[in-house]
Amino acid sequence: MEPELTGTNLVRVTFRPDGKAVEVERGETLLSAAQAAGIPLVSICGGEGICGRCRVIVRGGKVEAAPTLHLSREEIKKGYVLACQARVLSDVEVEVPPESREGAAAAVDRDARGFLAPEAEARDTFAREPLVRKLYLELPPPTLEDNTGDQERLFREVRRRAEAPILQAGLKVLRGLPPLLRGAGWRVTVTLAQRGGTVELLQAEPGDRAREAYGVAVDVGTSTVVTHLMDLRTGKTLGAEARYNSQRAFGEEVTRRIIAAEREGLEKLQGAVVEDINGLIALLIEQAEVKLQDVLAVMCAGNTAMTHFLLGLPPGTLRKSPYVAAALAPPPVRAAEVGIRINPRGLLYVVPGIGGWVGGDVTAGLLATGLFRATEPFLFIDIGTNGEVVLGDGDWMVAASASAGPAFEGAGVTCGMRAARGAIHRVEFASGGVRYWTVGDEPPRGLCGSGIIDTVAGLFRAGYIDRSGRLDPDRPGVVEWHGELAFRLVPEGEGAREVVVTQRDIENVLRAKAAIYAAVSILLREMGLEPERIKQIYIAGAFGSHIDPENAVALGLVPDLPGAEITFVGNTSLAGAKLCLLSKDAFAEAERLARRVTYYDLINCPYYYEEFMAAKFLPHTDLSRFPTVVKTLRLGEPV
Repeated sequence: MEPELTGTNLVRVTFRPDGKAVEVERGETLLSAAQAAGIPLVSICGGEGICGRCRVIVRGGKVEAAPTLHLSREEIKKGYVLACQARVLSDVEVEVPPESREGAAAAVDRDARGFLAPEAEARDTFAREPLVRKLYLELPPPTLEDNTGDQERLFREVRRRAEAPILQAGLKVLRGLPPLLRGAGWRVTVTLAQRGGTVELLQAEPGDRAREAYGVAVDVGTSTVVTHLMDLRTGKTLGAEARYNSQRAFGEEVTRRIIAAEREGLEKLQGAVVEDINGLIALLIEQAEVKLQDVLAVMCAGNTAMTHFLLGLPPGTLRKSPYVAAALAPPPVRAAEVGIRINPRGLLYVVPGIGGWVGGDVTAGLLATGLFRATEPFLFIDIGTNGEVVLGDGDWMVAASASAGPAFEGAGVTCGMRAARGAIHRVEFASGGVRYWTVGDEPPRGLCGSGIIDTVAGLFRAGYIDRSGRLDPDRPGVVEWHGELAFRLVPEGEGAREVVVTQRDIENVLRAKAAIYAAVSILLREMGLEPERIKQIYIAGAFGSHIDPENAVALGLVPDLPGAEITFVGNTSLAGAKLCLLSKDAFAEAERLARRVTYYDLINCPYYYEEFMAAKFLPHTDLSRFPTVVKTLRLGEPV
């Protein structure tokens, strides 16, 4: 039975086909109602009516919908509205079409990166001694000759087995020691956790339970949250799960989320990501048949803002000069303090960040790739909503963050989507036409990041667009689409959804690639380093292993350095988090590494705008920077 209205100002919104109903205040938006009902609507712009993704169909009742250019007259006649721009005036029934529904599951990177399994890296590079571990102990019972206290007796035995000059235990643990030790016949398992220079005895259990010790590594991405369940005793990965970050309802970009936190309360954003992590942990332990009480630690890596959201730290200072973080290297805390459900005394660790806009995900990447030991100059580029760039070698490193926007993650593009089933991830332009491949070989639903790069680069290579990105209206496949030129990659029909790349989409991609390339160019110039000295370019990111290197160079996303080797290393944020979880030496190295890297804020660069504008052309205004592309495409003189 549906609940009755409890006041005259409340209205009921029913969502189909879910059948879920929720009561909201009259005048609330349909997007707010969907969030309250747990309906995952796509909302890239944070409810400001800019992205046009949260389309729903009003099947009954009255709403007040603001005018928008994102809907055609035909769609409006059919009842389409933007959920964020439609306010409820009465009880309404709303249909959520598939294209507006944000899927909960994301592609899982089970190996974290393809070229080396993280557990092998931990074993070969760092001593495998987890930050949290269990020890089985057999204590000698007290006698008149050996009548030291229970705590001292336990600590003495721990120090015989582990390095713990500073060892402590909480009052709750101490109160339980006398009955526990005697009831267990002085045979117990203790859980030890590294907290800086101190080792904390988290808990004591009767008998031998040393084998039941697990941890979770988490990549807290702006778009996706990825988790791996680790056996802390063996170092093996037992399971992997991922989902889209529920904070996307507050905005696709970090800055919008910071504003939302200031406007609506930080608790909402923290609660969203914490529940994502809790849901993923629940799936992992169910699949691995592990008890929640045996999950002892969580290690998270993410950008600085995501770390603030996770810990509930005020993020407002990150977007205001001088862009200072509340904490770059927060100490470990009880996971329960932030709402993460594992062992009640289990700890939450965070990979330390480098600066206000370069976070622990980059630290983790430098650790996982071993670049902190590099013997020659390298470029490390992490492509995401923010494009982070690190230039350096084993002696020095400098990092910057480029505000690329979410175009390469499938957002900010008309038919963009995540790398889910039906996403076009590879595109080829040939004399016989255009070929594409989709995730799962299913009918195409849209373009993910690698497919977007392939498409725009392919349009340029095939002459569909000029160096400024303008579409040629006379080329086959170029059509007028909702009042602007677009290239129709996939026509609608036979189970396929129409997939187009519009003129505005191309402009968004060029802005995103220009921001990343400008960051690279500025770091090289500021450090006085000739590009020819770069021998290795590492591309990180969730879809990094699927990018075609020639298309990335032709687009001007990656520098054209004929003598440099481009290596795609995948999700190094997760790989680094796993290393830190499995080895206290690795975590200590991450802390040193974060302090070693110099943070360069591009806002302070007097010629950033100049570099950015020059990089908006294909592949660049200065063609001498792209000799391979010039030779291959026979380009003319610089514009």
